[in-house]
Amino acid sequence: MLSDPACVGNLPQSAQEALFDPEYWRRRGELQEVTAGRGSAWFIASGVRQWALRHYRRGGFIARLSKDLYVWTGESRVRAFAEWRLLDLLTQCGLPVPKPVAARYRRSGLMYRCDLITERIAGALPLSALLATGTLPAQRWHTVGAAVARLHRAGLDHADLNAHNILLDTKGVVSVIDFDRSRLRSQGAWAARNLERLKRSLAKIGHFSEDAWEWFMAGYGEA
Repeated sequence: MLSDPACVGNLPQSAQEALFDPEYWRRRGELQEVTAGRGSAWFIASGVRQWALRHYRRGGFIARLSKDLYVWTGESRVRAFAEWRLLDLLTQCGLPVPKPVAARYRRSGLMYRCDLITERIAGALPLSALLATGTLPAQRWHTVGAAVARLHRAGLDHADLNAHNILLDTKGVVSVIDFDRSRLRSQGAWAARNLERLKRSLAKIGHFSEDAWEWFMAGYGEA
């Protein structure tokens, strides 16, 4: 297990394991299910603890063989640990990402399962949800573009940059989430591929136009 003691505290091993158990939080009346299927996620509201819990799940064809088992290639390659360490570095740099709380894996022979807890971004909604209900003003698009540019300037290659993984809170502050398989790289063509992936995602949602993309790119360029 990896954790931030300031968030988790000095809990005994048995209590640490319970942190990753949705049923533990459900029994306490402090669980809200967010998604099902791949990337199962829940919100936890326990006093000052406002967390997001995610259990790593497979996608694509391989999910038919195993929903949540990954091949063990060493602790340094555990997906939840890699994402925790990346988020820890990005938050230290003041970038617009959620703070990591804890990560764990459970190994069984040559396979493992893993989970990640991050701080929940209060009052935030995915860009996809906002666009489904209406258009966004130019200034909001500028802000989103600038946030993505900050991550790219830091060398962050997001493996799945899409409209569901960009959040805006009630004050218009932008955050980016879900950094599984993402990594830091020297500058290159990957940034353009990130943007192309995001634009394809946005094009599938209502209330998105070429004007909106131009506003986004203006904010991206100004940053």
